[in-house]
Amino acid sequence: MKSSWLSKMIDMIIILLSISTGFLISWLARDELIEGYSYIKILFITSFVLMAVFSFYNEVLTKTMGFISIVSFISLMKRFDKKWAVVRKR
Repeated sequence: MKSSWLSKMIDMIIILLSISTGFLISWLARDELIEGYSYIKILFITSFVLMAVFSFYNEVLTKTMGFISIVSFISLMKRFDKKWAVVRKR
């Protein structure tokens, strides 16, 4: 079954939304980027593996896991930006 142009446009919008959501979440949780690094890394690896597994079975789950993996990947990359990630003040 061929995908229509509308379906491809929706897929592109989802990808663009995942990128902007990743930046928003990593900005809102700047202190968690340092303390929760291992959990974000586990989330990224798990969602990436599940995306690869579900790509053979279910398109919706593949897109969902792709969204989560892009958001967590951006959080992982922003963790190393010293201007972005801050230590929590206690």
